Amino acid sequence: MKVYLLQHSYEYEVYEDIKMKETKIIGIYSSEIKAKEAKALFMTKKGFNRFSEECFYIDEYELDQDHWTDGFVTWDSESNSWIDE
Repeated sequence: MKVYLLQHSYEYEVYEDIKMKETKIIGIYSSEIKAKEAKALFMTKKGFNRFSEECFYIDEYELDQDHWTDGFVTWDSESNSWIDE
């Protein structure tokens, strides 16, 4: 069974060259049509209406399956190196 995840994501500057990314999960829908209907509705709501259509994302997922299959690495600012253990 497939589901459709609707998200709203954008970047903004908080101080000179410092940017933040804000992502909101709006909902999970049983069809792409329902996700698109929700997107159209949210594009008119306060706050969301200040952003372009490109800030809304619909992704298709298969239920009961892993969608991230590997580990990950992260940056350690104290040692200036990647942590990959």
